[in-house]
Amino acid sequence: MTLRRSRDVPTLVAAARDGDPRAVARLISLVEDGDEALPRIAAALAPHTGAAAVVGLTGAPGVGKSTTTNELVTAFRKAGRRVGVLAVDPSSPFTGGAILGDRVRMQDHATDPGVYIRSMSSRGHLGGLSAATPQAARVLAAAGCDPVVIETVGVGQAEVEIAGLADTTVVLLAPGMGDAIQAAKAGVLEIADIFVVNKADRDGADATYRDIQGMIGLGTRAPGDWRPRVVRCVAARGEGIADLVAAIDEHRAHLAASGALTLRRIRRAEAEIEAIALGVLRARMQDLHSGDSLTTLAREVAEGRTDPYAAADTLLAQLS
Repeated sequence: MTLRRSRDVPTLVAAARDGDPRAVARLISLVEDGDEALPRIAAALAPHTGAAAVVGLTGAPGVGKSTTTNELVTAFRKAGRRVGVLAVDPSSPFTGGAILGDRVRMQDHATDPGVYIRSMSSRGHLGGLSAATPQAARVLAAAGCDPVVIETVGVGQAEVEIAGLADTTVVLLAPGMGDAIQAAKAGVLEIADIFVVNKADRDGADATYRDIQGMIGLGTRAPGDWRPRVVRCVAARGEGIADLVAAIDEHRAHLAASGALTLRRIRRAEAEIEAIALGVLRARMQDLHSGDSLTTLAREVAEGRTDPYAAADTLLAQLS
């Protein structure tokens, strides 16, 4: 059986560790599909994860996330680093399909064995990522990718889930995003470790730079906390990318020296454990729903024979 169809977890993990792109692709496909082998995959990957830097790129549509990611990969490869890229695209709320077109902008690396690029559909998951993104990142880390770069959907002010997954969160902006008030209220800006003012050759770039610096200045930080950096780039021409890489490496060194890296990864693991547990509970609730237990409780609430809190307690008792 070829690796493309294999479900032999030890063989797939061993091949992925050797850099076989087909094994990496198969493992990520099993992760995305929620295959029954997923717990065994996670167990086999665990000893080989934890060393890779995870860099998240987010920002509104059109700011140049894919172009910046492409240039970042080029810079990392010049430094001799094996790079994994997860590019998350939005799925249609009507058809469920996704374009998965970010790889089109990364054709420079299509034949490079030191780069693995995977487009993933959000599959309706909110927050700018796919539900399978954390485990897919583990696959790439186990395959020797360092860094793992995650490019989010690009949905606007509320796309903050990447901050819980990435070691370093890069928020891309472009001239014309709005005035200083718009900058201050955009929740996505509060998660940034590094800001990139892309398309910095356009009119309004200086104003955007000043607005972001002003917003950072208003923030409160304890002594020794990281102060977000602001980098100007013209990614389409590769300008400013070296400064961005330097800022990413500087942030990584700060996290390691301060102990914040460990804390971030503990919080990330907490979120993963919680998500898995909630998924199991949700599946059990569906089983109860199919058996009319939930419907019966809902009818009792609707008819005033019990209250929703008591019904929820009853449901939780049945789940346990």
